[in-house]
Amino acid sequence: MRRSPQRDIAQDISDLIIAKIETGVLPWSRPWSVLGASGRPLRHNGEHYSGINTLYLWAVADTRGYRSRYWMTYRQATDLGGQVHRGESGTISVYFNQIRKADVDLVSGEEVSRTVRFMRAYVVFNCDQIDGLPPYFYGAVTPDPPTPSQHQARIDAFFAPIPIEVRHGGDRAFYNPTHDFVQLPHKASFRSSDHYASTRAHELTHATGASHRLARTFGKRFGDKAYAFEELCALSGQSAPSATLQ
Repeated sequence: MRRSPQRDIAQDISDLIIAKIETGVLPWSRPWSVLGASGRPLRHNGEHYSGINTLYLWAVADTRGYRSRYWMTYRQATDLGGQVHRGESGTISVYFNQIRKADVDLVSGEEVSRTVRFMRAYVVFNCDQIDGLPPYFYGAVTPDPPTPSQHQARIDAFFAPIPIEVRHGGDRAFYNPTHDFVQLPHKASFRSSDHYASTRAHELTHATGASHRLARTFGKRFGDKAYAFEELCALSGQSAPSATLQ
């Protein structure tokens, strides 16, 4: 029976972190509040993760939209009275350790000891994947109401005739070209109504590039020419509400 090739955990972690960097737009400041607890990822006992686990679990949480800071193994969840949702996939966490191992010096023939360093991996679940845990494991943070705009009525009038579906929810803002809709966080998540209007205009401008509208060529990856051009278009459209209201 042939053994399956050993998984390269370090490479998996590196690939995800690099992918998050490549899909980021820097310098950039999120104009809305993420509806979760901020800070370093935590173990079930409140201890902070460290090293590569911090970056990796942050990246996984951002990709999957998790709001809780807490991560734990299946057994830890069960011991705390929780139950992992059926069908959920866990996330790799790693730890490094070292042991002293007896050996024989090939030259002198004397018994010596050497240090053996190793990495081990285990599977953890974010608490958003688990039901029945104490409430403090779940990271729900209610944002402050946004600062109202001095031009709210005119902003609403600007967006009203645009025939593109806008959905609200989650912690991300994007245009979905497959199903032709714009996704935004809830209005209450934004720092101000003006920030909401700016973000909405940005994503709606992306929507104008759809094949049945202006048929622009969207970039295939962060940094290519088509991607850069599309972002310039969206930034231009983002300024439309404020320019219109002057």
